[in-house]
Amino acid sequence: MSILAIAELKDGNLKKISKELASAGRKLGGPVNIVLFNGNDNHANELFSAGAETVIKVDGKEYSPEAWANMISQLAKEKGAKVILIPHSIEGKDYAGRVAIQLGANLIADVVSIQGDSNSVQVKKPIYSGKAYANIKVSAPVVITIRPNSQEVLENYQSPKNIETASPSEGTVKSKITNKQQAEAGKVQLTEASIIVSGGRGIKGPENWPILQELADTLGAALGASRAAVDAGWIDHSHQVGQTGKTVSPNLYIACGISGAIQHLAGMGSSKIIVAINKDPDANIFKVATYGVVDDLFKVVPAMTQEIKKLYS
Repeated sequence: MSILAIAELKDGNLKKISKELASAGRKLGGPVNIVLFNGNDNHANELFSAGAETVIKVDGKEYSPEAWANMISQLAKEKGAKVILIPHSIEGKDYAGRVAIQLGANLIADVVSIQGDSNSVQVKKPIYSGKAYANIKVSAPVVITIRPNSQEVLENYQSPKNIETASPSEGTVKSKITNKQQAEAGKVQLTEASIIVSGGRGIKGPENWPILQELADTLGAALGASRAAVDAGWIDHSHQVGQTGKTVSPNLYIACGISGAIQHLAGMGSSKIIVAINKDPDANIFKVATYGVVDDLFKVVPAMTQEIKKLYS
């Protein structure tokens, strides 16, 4: 089954989800072709190591949902691709539906598990705000967006390494992005982070965020927040995790002073390991936690930080 995946860059670096898509494509048998917009040979080598067989470099193209959908659809037809794998990112969600329409394909979004054969694809995705999962079997052609940090990345995959250069037509574009205003985010990208430290109403005020930031910096983690903390104006919305914020799937999620409203659980419930720190033993967050600490976060978090620093010293 021929597969076409789309790589993404951030600040000149290949995003981890790009390598996840290459490895996910190998599960389906391949061959795996990956479209690399405005990337270089180093990015291509990272994709080869993760499972790609052909990297299609497309240079000089500014992001536009219409243009990218047109170009991706054209390349999918040229490669005879029956499965299109797209990051479940802001951009990916923007153009995935357009690609599906142009190819007359099925569309399944926010997938966390994928497998298949030459005839069909089986996927797993969260439904009902993360309270349940749906297992779906779908026939090709199909466009699938995959949640970051949900797929295992292959290392040092040995395959033919073909780099192609393409100049697909951008087609008819009726609108274009003229400006981007991006809020200042943390040192580590939230949706790409393998570890996240999040704070909620229990942090009590903006002056106490440095306590969580120190733990996050020690772990090399991203800093997240609940909607309650964001609505209170304690931290920017770019840090919000939840149904109305960002959906994340880190290996480790540390929830500090977060009660565990269903909207928050919808955004982080697929985390591999969840550590909850809360004074209230009845807090809803403990229902999903792998490990729970019933205590004051202002005692627990600094102690955790110091112990972790000892391990790295």
